[in-house]
Amino acid sequence: MEYRLDYLIHDYPKPVVVWGNGIVMGGGVGLMAGASHRVVSETTRFAMPEISIGLFPDVGGTWLLSRLPGGVGRFLALTGAQLGAADCLFLGLADHAIASSRWQDFIQAVREANWNDDPQRNAEALDRLLKGMSLAIDKPGPLRQHYDTIRAACDGHDFEASCKAIARLANHAEPWLQKAAATFAAGSPGSARLSWTLLERARLMSLADVFRQEYIAALQCGVHGDLQEGIRALLIDKDKQPHWKPATLEEASAAWVQRFFEAPWPVGAEHPLKDLGNI
Repeated sequence: MEYRLDYLIHDYPKPVVVWGNGIVMGGGVGLMAGASHRVVSETTRFAMPEISIGLFPDVGGTWLLSRLPGGVGRFLALTGAQLGAADCLFLGLADHAIASSRWQDFIQAVREANWNDDPQRNAEALDRLLKGMSLAIDKPGPLRQHYDTIRAACDGHDFEASCKAIARLANHAEPWLQKAAATFAAGSPGSARLSWTLLERARLMSLADVFRQEYIAALQCGVHGDLQEGIRALLIDKDKQPHWKPATLEEASAAWVQRFFEAPWPVGAEHPLKDLGNI
């Protein structure tokens, strides 16, 4: 149902506003990505941190990240790096920024506005309303500041080379990059390989096909992957000492990852999301 809801938001004919205030991670990104009006604030922390629990950026995340400028999506998938309002706007992951204190002002303005049956006119009215409350962004975010470094590290098709480049960021002077490298180093090697492969495959796929691909990969993560171990280490026992399998990036090979693309239902059975492009 989550995948269907996220797809519906992408495909919905009327304007949809998603307020990305505070933590917008994982499922929150799935809800926000397809909205016509994606709003961030000074408190926004946007990320796809699934590498830390042995999963991958699903809920349409691989579609979203694969369409960012070369290398940036791979970097965000492999490091779980958090973005603030400035970087969300810079990357086109958000459309507007307003201060969190103005939420009630926004709601009141929506109630008082004159809406009609024309989705386009309503979308334009929402744009004007949000621009009238715009939050001034006084400086670029860390991703924009180090954009060239990130693209140099991940803008290519060599998984091993990009992994080594991210690891070297642990010695960078920028704490944000250091944290990204640390998250990558502690994350699941299998998730890194799976995320990379999904993004490579998603580049030329339709949104519906990406959701279908993610559905299969997510089911396989519950069987072959590190999801149970990642959740145990981070959320249940909270020892933060996951025992990843495979334990190294070398073991998480291109051949190993193919199992995540095998449909787990009988041959000839229909994909549960077969109708997704028709809803």
